[in-house]
Amino acid sequence: MGIYLSTPKTEKFSEDGENDRLRYGLSSMQGWRASMEDAHAAYTDLDKSTSFFGVYDGHGGKVVAKFCAKFLHQQMLKNEAYLAGDIGTSLQQAFLRMDEMMRGQRGWRELSILGDKINKFSGMIEGLIWSPRSSNGINRVDDWAFEEGPHSDFAGPTSGSTACVAVIRNNQVVVANAGDSRCVISRKGQAYNLSRDHKPDLEIEKERILKAGGFIHAGRVNGSLNLARAIGDMEFKQNKFLPAEKQVVTANPDINTVELCDEDEFMVLACDGIWDCLSSQQLVDLVHEQLCSETRLSTVCERVLDRCLAPSTAGGEGCDNMTMILVQFKKPAQSSAPAEEQSSSNEPAESHVEPKVERNEV
Repeated sequence: MGIYLSTPKTEKFSEDGENDRLRYGLSSMQGWRASMEDAHAAYTDLDKSTSFFGVYDGHGGKVVAKFCAKFLHQQMLKNEAYLAGDIGTSLQQAFLRMDEMMRGQRGWRELSILGDKINKFSGMIEGLIWSPRSSNGINRVDDWAFEEGPHSDFAGPTSGSTACVAVIRNNQVVVANAGDSRCVISRKGQAYNLSRDHKPDLEIEKERILKAGGFIHAGRVNGSLNLARAIGDMEFKQNKFLPAEKQVVTANPDINTVELCDEDEFMVLACDGIWDCLSSQQLVDLVHEQLCSETRLSTVCERVLDRCLAPSTAGGEGCDNMTMILVQFKKPAQSSAPAEEQSSSNEPAESHVEPKVERNEV
């Protein structure tokens, strides 16, 4: 059977939500893959003025994606930069914090819980049914104190996850991305990429990989990983002479801040299981088409997943796990500048113009 099932699992997890500023729908589906390694987080009211949406696409296992869905937004909220109003910096530090938190005894224990494993040392089954809306929710204070134990020297997981997050506050969207999950906004029917896919052959990624002592073979980092940035994947982050943002693979995200305008209709966050099948503009067109006859946003997402699902595993595309979040802006956002004067990150996605992204490279 390999990495694929004999028949796809088409059951979907879907939900909808809204507040006075926006509404969202999401759906995820295992598809042909032998296991489901995607996770997500969606909070319309992370605090009184802020909404948070995140898509996490795991590889080599599900635990890092689930860890991010559980903790990343919490770490952003606790960050001093967030409390000072700097969402971009707080997101960057939250991404890097994920790698730090997954090390040691405490990290091992949390990953074991999320991986539904039995704790051999206590004999207890730790893999309880988990939801990001559980008691480990938004406002729990936890300084992640060091724990003594048999895994105190745990270096972190060898599996990893992409992370693509959008934080909406007032008329501003801040997108943080590490990996090849993607965020796209529809402005007057035109698709604009708000994130960049971090593939090893991108020049800025290639330069960092080589400087850190890595190599690229067949489009993969060290011949194995087809991403240049990810959370987890600790085997690529072992150079003790380099900071986290300069490792062969880094969790350091690109940050893109965009002012919303009257013409912004909706935003999509999705894993590469979607983007392998549809371009940014094709997806925006498909969503527009579906919104003509469907008001429930999760149903629109479900139809996109069904459209992308391959009839067989022969071609590869359409065989991955799929997760999609659709966020629709309820009221026209007032902007101080017309669309054509916005950041060049708002160039049409299909024009192949490099998006203007706030770089965190040092």
